[in-house]
Amino acid sequence: MKTIKIGLLFLLSVFSLASFAQSSAFYDFNVKTLEGGDFDFSTLKGKKVMVVNTASKCGFTPQYKDLEEVYEQYQGDLVIIGFPANNFMNQEPGSAADIRKFCTENYGVTFPMMEKISVKGKDMHPLYKWLTSKDENGVMDSEVKWNFQKYLIDENGKLVDVIYSKDKPSSEKVIAWISSK
Repeated sequence: MKTIKIGLLFLLSVFSLASFAQSSAFYDFNVKTLEGGDFDFSTLKGKKVMVVNTASKCGFTPQYKDLEEVYEQYQGDLVIIGFPANNFMNQEPGSAADIRKFCTENYGVTFPMMEKISVKGKDMHPLYKWLTSKDENGVMDSEVKWNFQKYLIDENGKLVDVIYSKDKPSSEKVIAWISSK
């Protein structure tokens, strides 16, 4: 009887760990686009991904131009996903329509833009919990320090690096990562 209980406990722990691992994978996330549609991260398998929190009224806002240029140049190898966030000095106060208009008219943004979320604090979006917690991503802890912080995800859905706001999306480090096979 004792052996059966131990066996059952072992099986339960294996299933619990397996379900935890599955629920904390990059490709398991589903988010809403800026227009309210569904965006399933499983469609990104086999591609490098740059996740960036954006804002329309920030000193780093001109990075939208760099993001778009990198996206256009490496579109077959890289997907850039923008997440507007209002976590830093109210620098993204607009509605989804305001954000879309701003990005399109000022920077010609064509890379996927998602709904406005929180990237830090008690209401942090689950994706950003995954990006910033080694317990969830299995690689590293980090903190979102400001707008236009970039997270690099490889073709297998593994977090590779964090690129802070001051570094442009077109930096040598980022381009070398995109170009590496």
